[in-house]
Amino acid sequence: MKLKVDDLRSPEVHKLLQEHLHSMTLHSPPESIHALDIEALRQPDITFWTAWDDAGALLGCAALKTLTPLHGEVKSMRTAQAHLRRGVAKALLDHIVAAARARGQCRLSLETGSATAFEPARRLYLAAGFEYCQPFAQYIEDPHSVFMTRAL
Repeated sequence: MKLKVDDLRSPEVHKLLQEHLHSMTLHSPPESIHALDIEALRQPDITFWTAWDDAGALLGCAALKTLTPLHGEVKSMRTAQAHLRRGVAKALLDHIVAAARARGQCRLSLETGSATAFEPARRLYLAAGFEYCQPFAQYIEDPHSVFMTRAL
């Protein structure tokens, strides 16, 4: 698996992000969807990574948003359907944690869904040391959202 900073230009990345946004609409009402579109992911406070296999298949993606110099947010974690449960998300999350540490950030937080469909993601985050927390940054209480954080 090769991880790289991505410029969000490839059709494969566009397709994966479209799938990501579409899946959010299946499990959350519009006002509770906090996934970012391609243009939002191109902002200077966001670094976006993709994971690829040796054959050139896109395995997944993830992003790190800088909230403050000491606080980062995990965004756009998505594994391609054909590569679920193969360690892609864990590798991406480990990479984000390392990148946040390298930037001097002391905390990582995230928002994910509360629906059953998001249970695998919540288990991944708990296994990586994240704990449930109150809303952070611009987020507000929402029965469709779960907030998690981890000290680095």
